[in-house]
Amino acid sequence: MTRDSKRTTAREPNSALGSRKQPILLSGGNPQIAKADGDAPVQEYIAAMPVWKGEVGRQLDALIVSTVPAVRKAVRWNTPFYGVEGNGWFLGFHCYTKYIKVTFLNGGSLKPLPPVASKHPRARYLHLHEGEPVGEKLLADWIEQAAGLPGEDLF
Repeated sequence: MTRDSKRTTAREPNSALGSRKQPILLSGGNPQIAKADGDAPVQEYIAAMPVWKGEVGRQLDALIVSTVPAVRKAVRWNTPFYGVEGNGWFLGFHCYTKYIKVTFLNGGSLKPLPPVASKHPRARYLHLHEGEPVGEKLLADWIEQAAGLPGEDLF
């Protein structure tokens, strides 16, 4: 791994990226991925997530797609976002040093509330740490609820 202040390059080549240059990993191991719409940039982000975070990213993406089959995807601000056409964006996730932060953009309306509050009154967070199981049943319930709410028009 090479260091450039808080930036690093991904440690292992990923066949999903082919011969393209590996994304830079920003602080906390968050992949730097260009702004783009669709599944491809989200998969590029997930493929570049370091170590355990990549596996959790794949689980999250699969759970979101199985829960909301017509989900829209995009990457903005080095974060994958998920939404419903005509209804806005409902979820994003982002790598931090010790956890992955799952953001429910209108999480304040979910039952039960996701555990972590935000400065933004409507948003709520879930932090996923290494070695902790992803509570798929509750997470799928939150995803389904969030997808049915009016989402955010972020971009």
